[in-house]
Amino acid sequence: MPENSEYLDRLVNESQLREYLTDELEPSDTFDLTYHEGGNSNEVLFVTWDDIDLVLRRPPPGETASTAHEILREYRVLSALQETPVPVPRTVLSCEDTSIIGAEFYLMERVSGEVIGDAEPERFATPEYRRQIGTELIETLAHIHTVDYRATGLGDYGSPEGFTQRQVDRWTKQMAWLYEDKGHDRHVSDLESLRDWLIDNVPGSHPSTLVHGDFRLDNMLFGTGTPPELAAVLDWELSTLGNPFTDLGFLLAHWRDPKDAVEPAIPEWTSPHTDHPDYLTRERLVERYEKLTGFEFTNERFYRALAVFKEAVAGEMFYARYLDGETSDPLYPRMEHRVPSMAERGLRIISGEESL
Repeated sequence: MPENSEYLDRLVNESQLREYLTDELEPSDTFDLTYHEGGNSNEVLFVTWDDIDLVLRRPPPGETASTAHEILREYRVLSALQETPVPVPRTVLSCEDTSIIGAEFYLMERVSGEVIGDAEPERFATPEYRRQIGTELIETLAHIHTVDYRATGLGDYGSPEGFTQRQVDRWTKQMAWLYEDKGHDRHVSDLESLRDWLIDNVPGSHPSTLVHGDFRLDNMLFGTGTPPELAAVLDWELSTLGNPFTDLGFLLAHWRDPKDAVEPAIPEWTSPHTDHPDYLTRERLVERYEKLTGFEFTNERFYRALAVFKEAVAGEMFYARYLDGETSDPLYPRMEHRVPSMAERGLRIISGEESL
């Protein structure tokens, strides 16, 4: 996404935002606004107001209201979690009036820290700190799954009953849409086999908790010091009430292990360095999770395979867009080979070849 004044003007009317903030907050002589790439499905802007550093979140320009961009829903869950053990940024205000910047938006305080993406921070490159990263991560997931969501006002935040079946149905329908409505004529046999196995093996019961929906290492903000401290969980767009094991399976599908013999199909979507022997293994993560939550992580192959299936279907949708000339994103044509690799991985998981 280009970072330039023209695109920033599409995201926000600076004078109207300043007037709004003056009315809602105390007047300020300092007002600075910059665009930040990497906001996933919603846009991120950094705002300096007086001596306070804020983050503004809004949908992309031109987006219509949809469940993918319910920005005020994200504000709601962050606000509900303020006084819980789940580390989230402090929320400041939300705005439903689309005349201010052209979309609904919210503001939260900016948390100092660093996302662990392609490279491991040098300050964390010790055996103790590498173990601590995994510990912080799994303890935070346990906090999310054990928070009393009813007490926080989130009792109507989703429909846990039938959640897992709906996940399989939704992504199966996305796959069917590709073939039947969009006319995509490439059939990946391993992806179809993975789909069929998931349809036949949906677990019948599960706990009901708050779920994040996109819980992986690069959606976490770690503090700037040592030892590693998980300062904030980011990107709650997909959060709801549902099956906590879908979160855990998603995390495990993105967590490399020293015993993994096959390179990840999409390196950009996988923690690239957790296969170092200093990091906690997937088994150790699960052991810690079960101890903290009291849940027994049954049907683990299903949940890891489901995570891979969802991303493989998304990747095939990207590839179809590339074939139709709808995008110039360099990642999309790579899906020609990466989607079959992801589908093959899903089959390795369900066969037990890629073990926990």
